[in-house]
Amino acid sequence: MLLLHDLTDPRLSDILTSGGIAVIRTDTIYGVVAVASSEESVELIYTVKSRQPHKQLIVLINSVDDVSDDSSQEVLDILAPLWPGRNSVILPSTQAAAWLLRGGDSLAYRVPDDDTLRALLRKTGPLVAPSANPESLPPAITIDEAIAYFGDDVDVYVDGGTVTDTNPSRLYQLEGDTLKQLR
Repeated sequence: MLLLHDLTDPRLSDILTSGGIAVIRTDTIYGVVAVASSEESVELIYTVKSRQPHKQLIVLINSVDDVSDDSSQEVLDILAPLWPGRNSVILPSTQAAAWLLRGGDSLAYRVPDDDTLRALLRKTGPLVAPSANPESLPPAITIDEAIAYFGDDVDVYVDGGTVTDTNPSRLYQLEGDTLKQLR
């Protein structure tokens, strides 16, 4: 287990792109992250979190260009005011990997409103990022809480301070050309 204090530390992106998992502070709360393109890493998160296998994970992306499916200009225009920001959007998907879709036909994405985190995403590609907690326990608000939850089951932890705003991102779902707020 490695403890870092900066998302720009090259060891973090090296570990993630090599199939490791990390706990980092996202633009909202601490999350357990892994590259979305690695089925093995994604499945490891399900194991570490004791997450129900049918539940999908949020995918953090650097820009709308990282969405798995092609998006029309109309969809891009709908998403533009929401990203970057604390807005997760469920988009229809037919091209995302099966280990991300989990039998569904849509996927939730967020472009974080954090330049450093987006720089990490440019190095790693999209990251799955569920909250840093085992299923049914409250999300970690400090790195020490995350370490207590996961210990050596996570390869690297990045201390991003104490989370003071624990409100989740707003959640929207795109249905056709209509954006519906769910949370």
